Amino acid sequence: MRNVWFIFKREVAAYFVSPMAYVMGAVFLMLSGYFFSIILLATHDASMQGILGNMALVFLFIAPVLTMRQLAEERKLGTDELIMTSPVSITSIVVGKYLAGLFTYMVYLAITWVYPVILIKYGNPDMGPIYSGYLGMFLFGAGCLAVGTFSSSLTDNQMVAGVIGFGLLLLFWILGWAEALVTGPVGNAIANLSLLKRFDDFQKGIIDLSSVLYYVSFIFIFLFLAVRVIDSRRWS
Repeated sequence: MRNVWFIFKREVAAYFVSPMAYVMGAVFLMLSGYFFSIILLATHDASMQGILGNMALVFLFIAPVLTMRQLAEERKLGTDELIMTSPVSITSIVVGKYLAGLFTYMVYLAITWVYPVILIKYGNPDMGPIYSGYLGMFLFGAGCLAVGTFSSSLTDNQMVAGVIGFGLLLLFWILGWAEALVTGPVGNAIANLSLLKRFDDFQKGIIDLSSVLYYVSFIFIFLFLAVRVIDSRRWS
């Protein structure tokens, strides 16, 4: 745990010393604010449902950019060899780097709580769907970042890692369309793997334990794959 904490602190510092965290944060908050203003003015509805859905779409693009340097940079600079021979486990390094990205995302998400505050001040929103929606946003973003961390482990090129990450996230986003193309339990099973389909319930105020377990499993699988990819290079 101490090793994870050390890696986490180092990576958080790296995020906020460089312009990356600020630029990505500015993009996320600017677009989120735009969607909040437009949807609120168009509907006059004190709700975050449509807003959170658009915020999730924006983060789908941002997550691969936030994570693309995490492990790819180590490999490019040759410091991954030090990782493989250091007393710190590969799992600790991957988890520490992932948690740093997750912390950065949580900072962004915390700032967007200004939108519910505005709704409370000038309206009478139902807070249940807002709380569950933000829980869904957290789990959705955490899943996106896990995919980005895995993608970063595959290559020494940050841009390639970003493209791979976005491609994988887009795939898991559109799996929900399977219900319209494939009928029966097969189509439903494929659609249930969709990041979007699972997120929709949270926006509606529904906290389904199966959806929570889906995101937790999703995160675990991709972090596990990242560890295995790095570990496999030790023996190649």
